[in-house]
Amino acid sequence: MCKNIAFDIYNNRSIVRNIAITLGLILFLASFHTVGVKDYKIQKIVIDPGHGGKDPGTSGSYSREKEIALDISLELKRIINENIPGVEVLLTRESDVYPTLYDRPKIANESGADLFISVHANWISNPKIYGTETYVMGVQNSGRNFEVAKRENSVILLEDNYEERYDFDPNSPESYILFSLTQTAFQDRSLMLAGMIENQFKNRAGRKSRGVKQSSLYVLWSTAMPSVLVEVGYLSNPKEERELNDKLNQVYIASGIFRAFRDYKEEIESNY
Repeated sequence: MCKNIAFDIYNNRSIVRNIAITLGLILFLASFHTVGVKDYKIQKIVIDPGHGGKDPGTSGSYSREKEIALDISLELKRIINENIPGVEVLLTRESDVYPTLYDRPKIANESGADLFISVHANWISNPKIYGTETYVMGVQNSGRNFEVAKRENSVILLEDNYEERYDFDPNSPESYILFSLTQTAFQDRSLMLAGMIENQFKNRAGRKSRGVKQSSLYVLWSTAMPSVLVEVGYLSNPKEERELNDKLNQVYIASGIFRAFRDYKEEIESNY
C-alpha cells in the first residue's frame, strides 16, 4: 500500500513541486525567525474567520458557523488594534464572502505575516459535548481529530476545478500522508500559542477547554508561519450555541485569544 502511494506521489509532478516549494519556504522562514535576528518583533497577524459566503460551515438550531467565526474575529481585531497598536491585523475576510481554502493561507504567506489564527465553531452528533479545542498541524489523524480534518478540509469540494488546484482528496486517508512533510519547522511555536489560548479559555474566559489537538488541516499545512485553528465551541450543544451567539461572550472569547497572543508575543520577543 505504502509503495503504491509513494509511486503515485512520485509520478504526480505537481504534488512534488508544491511540496518542494512549500517546504523550502518554511525552512527559509524558520531560519530567518530563529537564527541571528536581533530585536525581532511580531508585527503582523492574519486572522481567518472560517467559512463564509456559499460555505456556511456547521450549523446549530438557529445559527451558522460562518457568522460566529466572523463576529469573534472582528472582535479580536478590534481588541488587538486598541491594545497593541504596533501590530498590523489582517483578516482573510471582513464580510460574508467566500475566500477559498487555497487563498486563506496565501494571504498570510504573501503578506509576510508572523502568525496565523483561524477561527471556527465545532459540531458533533452528540449534543452533550461542548467546549473549546485548539488545533495545530499534525498527523494524529485518528478518531475525532480525523473527522474534524475531513470536515474542515471538505470545503475544497465547493471550489471549481479543485482537482487541478489541490491534487488532494479531503476524504482520502492517503492524501493526509503529504501533510507530514511540512509545518514541523513551526510546531513548537504553534503548540505554545495553542496551549496559551486553551489556558486563557479555561482560566480566564470561563470556557470548558478540551485541550490542544493535532490534525492535518489544509489551512494550517499551507502557512509559512506558526499557525493555529481555534474551535470556539460546539453549535450542536444548545447551551453553547446560545453562548456563542451572545455578544458579551464573543468579547470574552476574543479577549481570551488576545491575551494568549499578547503573552505569546512577549515570550517570543523576549528571547531576542
